This record gives sequence, structure tokens and C-alpha cells, in this order.
Amino acid sequence: MKKSVILLMSMMMSLSIGVVTTSCSFEDNPSGESVQLPAARITETIRNEEKKATVYNIEYPSADPNGNPVTLSGSIIVGDEVDASDKNAAGIVLYNHFTVFHKDECPSHGDLAVPMIVVGSKMIAVAPDYYGFGVTESKNQAYCISRANAQASVDALIAARELLKEKGYTWDDFLFNVGYSQGGQTAIGVLRLLAEKYPDIKVTHTIAGGGPYDIGETYRQLVSKEESTMPSTVVSSVLSYNEYFNLGVNYADVFKEDVLNRIPEYLLSKNYKRSELEGKLASNKFSEVFLADMFNFESALSKRFMEAFEKDNLCKGWTPRKTERITLVHHEKDGCVPYANATKMADYFEQQGLKVDRGITDDRYVDGKVFLCNTTGGVSTKVGEHENGAFFFAIEFMNTTCHYLGLKGWWYYPSAKDIEGF
Repeated sequence: MKKSVILLMSMMMSLSIGVVTTSCSFEDNPSGESVQLPAARITETIRNEEKKATVYNIEYPSADPNGNPVTLSGSIIVGDEVDASDKNAAGIVLYNHFTVFHKDECPSHGDLAVPMIVVGSKMIAVAPDYYGFGVTESKNQAYCISRANAQASVDALIAARELLKEKGYTWDDFLFNVGYSQGGQTAIGVLRLLAEKYPDIKVTHTIAGGGPYDIGETYRQLVSKEESTMPSTVVSSVLSYNEYFNLGVNYADVFKEDVLNRIPEYLLSKNYKRSELEGKLASNKFSEVFLADMFNFESALSKRFMEAFEKDNLCKGWTPRKTERITLVHHEKDGCVPYANATKMADYFEQQGLKVDRGITDDRYVDGKVFLCNTTGGVSTKVGEHENGAFFFAIEFMNTTCHYLGLKGWWYYPSAKDIEGF
């Protein structure tokens, strides 16, 4: 056991993810030191002939999970149809990516299958890498830390707008804020951040799917059920909240020894994709992953994590703007992110004065309206219900975009293969 702990901590130190000294404040430079970051810039221009699009990889100033200034990275995707229209786009899609583990799965390293869907719609996509990928891949990712990822996303949008102007692009006022799974959580985190700090950025419509908006409820339900279809996401949440909320927990008190041994190779190295992790990093059965105190919600150890989860709970503690238009998509049988996340998020919006529609409606595109799209079916693939929820998320995104842009039909038809990419 001692050897396992030393190995894990050694890997963490090499990745610069040791225990932090401050909790998540996200204030501008809380250390008080004067730090001048480079201005946003385009670092690479990539032509994609197959998709008929140009990708601009960017670096831009933002904040790390502790609020300190840092340079982050991401991508801008521009379809040829925008260039053919005198560089005028219909608007911008802020794409918040889902869970990734491999260093090459982030947008700036080429994993653009999902944001490429916008090509053909005359929309421009902006896709941040988040902290821990791209230019900061040597750092531990801020997995499901909604404030950190939302800040990275909003700053990417601000930087992209300036860089696009410099390239001669213009666009109409449509702004879609979208994401699935971790990206769904980030999308709602973006709304919270905009409400708190950026009153001039108006979102036309948010489509958030399968997100762990209440990370504590997610953990509580999965542990009570004693299994998850994606145990790597739970392990990653424990690691990120321990590091970025300064819990200082010894991982030897959290994980079974064989899982402890696997974390450096299979998770922290960022050499494995999510599909390659399941069955290698950890079992679906939590009894084979965690030690007893993690199952006992009354234990001091469990309470420390639950308190940290509660601090980043999107279902409390903020006031959404009354003009928001939101669609929540969630599969009722989701075995990775429990459906209760969607109902609790909808309930909170309702408490805050927004009107929540929990059924099928044609009146979902009005100010102050939340549409809860609870799905039960799926597509015929090898994926589970969490990914099947992504199919309906893609449909809602297509339908929503067509509504606002006045398109008579989809410009792109998502396939079962596309959905497996989620």
C-alpha cells in the first residue's frame, strides 16, 4: 500500500497537481501579484477539406481553478459557407465538450467531431479545451469543477469574438450555449457566470444535456446504487475536488489498492481514451473501487467530499437571468449521471421564477422558459443510456438552431456512429 501511495503522489507532483493552498475563489489574481498574460492569439490555422471548414486554434488569457491568471487554449471552427457569405455568420455556438481523458481528445488537438456539426449551418463554433488540456495538458484537469470550466468557456468566447473580428468576420446576434455530460454541467455553469459577472453577454438559447448539475446528488445516488456505467468519471471527480478544493485527503484512505495502482497509468498520464479506461482503471462495482468510508455518508471522509461538492452545486445559490431560454435533455435511465440532476435543476429554475415545461411543447423558445426533455428511448448502438441521451441532445440542438435561423430542415443528420463519439 505504501508503494502505491508514493507512486500516485509522485505522478501528481510531476503533473503539477499537488494540494493547492487556496479554495476555488475565481477572483482576478487573488494572490495580489501583477501578472501580465499574453493577449489572445491564433496559434495555428488548419484546413479541413473533407468537412469544408477552417479551424483556428487559439490561446487566450483566463484563470486556473484557483483564480490565478493562466493562458488556456481552444478552437474556432468556420465552415466554408460563412466565408462564401462575405464572412458573415448567422451567429456563434459556444460548445462545451463532454468528458475526455486522452490528451488528444480536446478540441485544439483535433477532436472536433461534435463541434464540426455546425458546419453547413452558417454558424461559427467556439470550443475551449478547459484547464488541464491543450496548452495546460501537464496539469490535472479540473474535472466537473463547473466554475473553472465555465470561466474557461466564457473567456474563450470573448477571445474568439475579438480574433474573428481581426480576421474580418461578422455575425448576427444568435449565441447558442451547448454541451452534453460534463459539457452540460459547464453550459449551466456558463449561465451562472454570465448572470454574476457578464451582463452584456446575452445567450439566445442554452441546450444542456446529461449534466451532473448537482455533483453531490450524483455521487450520493451512484454510491447508494454501488455502481456506475462509467466509473472513471467518479474517480476523476474525487481526484479533482480533492485537489482544487484543498481537501488534502490521502488517497490511500479512499481507493482500493489495485485502483490506486492504476490511477497514474490509466488516468493521470492522459494516454488513454475514455473507451479504453472502462474495465482497466476501475470496476463498475464501487465495492471494488472505494474503501468503506466512501460508502458511509456519515463518515468524516465522505462529509468532506460532500461539502466540497455542495460548494459547486448548480442547483442552489445563484439567480438566473429571467430572459434565459433553456432546454434540459436527460435520459431517465442514465446509469452515469442520474436523472435526478435534470429534475433538481428544473426545480431550481422554477423556484427562481422561470417557467418549466416538463412535457412536449411548441412554445419552448420564449424568455424565461425551461423545457425538460426527458428521454426514454435510444438508437441501436453499443452505447448505454447516457450516450443515448446524447442522441436526443443532438436532435434538440438541430431543431433549436433551425427554429432561430429559420431553416426548413436539418443541414446535418447525426448518425449512430456520431453518437458513440459522445
